[in-house]
Parts: sequence; C-alpha cells; structure tokens
Amino acid sequence: MVFAFCATAIVVVALLWEIALPRIERRLDVRRHRRSKGLAPAPHDPGRERRAEQRARLLLKSCVNEEEWAMYRDLGLIRVWGDQAGALGGRLRGLDYAYLIYPHKPIVAYLTQTGQLLSEYCVEFPDETRPYGSPRLPDSDDVLAKWMALTSDERRLIGEANQHLPGRQVDPRKVERDLWRLRQWERERMAQRSSAEPPAQGPSSEPSGAGSLDA
Repeated sequence: MVFAFCATAIVVVALLWEIALPRIERRLDVRRHRRSKGLAPAPHDPGRERRAEQRARLLLKSCVNEEEWAMYRDLGLIRVWGDQAGALGGRLRGLDYAYLIYPHKPIVAYLTQTGQLLSEYCVEFPDETRPYGSPRLPDSDDVLAKWMALTSDERRLIGEANQHLPGRQVDPRKVERDLWRLRQWERERMAQRSSAEPPAQGPSSEPSGAGSLDA
C-alpha cells in the first residue's frame, strides 16, 4: 500500500514538473535576454495582455468577413460552415453541418438543421513569441488561428485534432444556448437589413405624355 502511494506520488510530481518546466525555461530566457542587453528585470505590466488582445481583435477583424466579425463581437464565437467535400461531408451523407469556434475551447461540430452536436475537436496554438511567450495566445488570436486552419484545410485540422464526444470540455447546454442566440442574432440582422432597404418602386402609372400641354 505504501509502495503504491509512493509510486503514485512520484508520477504526479513528474507530471507537474513536465508542466512547470516550459514556464520556468521561458522565464529564464527572459532573464538571460535582459541580462545580455544590460537591462533591469522587466516590471510586471498588467496591461500587456489587454493590449495584446486589442491588437489581436484588430487582426481578426481584418481577416474574417463582416458577418463573422460581427458574430464574434456580439456573441463571442464564430461559426464556420462545413465543406461537403471536407472531413465530415462523406460521413454525414449530404447533411449540412458547421463548426463553432470559441477562444481557448475545442471546436464544436453540429448539424445546422437540427442543432445536434456531433463532436469536439481539441487543438492548441501556443504563443511562441520571445521573450514574452506564454502557453496561451490572446483570445482573438486563438480564434483566428482556428479559423485560418479550419477554412484553409478542414480535412487536415479535423484529422490532426483530438476528437471527443460532445460535452467533454464544452457544456452541451452552453452550446444549445449559443445556437439559440445565434439564430436570434441572425433574425435581428435580417430584420435590420430589411428595414434599411428602400422600398421597391413599381412602374409609374403616369402616362408618358402627361405634363405636356397642347398649344
């Protein structure tokens, strides 16, 4: 019993060390970089992550289309339509499907007609920038990385991602609420567009000769 407990403790410590080691190495890299440049240790900057997210949102806005940007701005997610010739098209026998992209959460695939959840696809894009890299990209950069990978090569992304059943990391009730919000959001946009369009003008009933007087 004691031996089993000790073995478990050793495994846990080893796993924690594997997780902590990259962060320790990054901090050491920062210190070495600043020391080689003769700089003092960088003070803590609580606004750095906020500024990074602001830049990431601008980049995301410049890459996606207007509807996708408005969707992310208003709902915090982006829907990407599935390609019938893509990774899931052959399995679904012509059914329409789409993906929901969340920041720092798995990509969720679902049937667009019924809302049935299909799978979760877990992918990660760590921040490799130096010397301030971190395990997490800014939220909008993470969404953009998933969007680019999914829209450029759906089959490859889905093939390389870790696939799980719905509900593994994203609460199905949250996804259902988000799909309902998305439908409401689309109805409101359609209504706004309809009200903004000028009314169609039919052919004039005035005779072509009206307005001219006989002498």
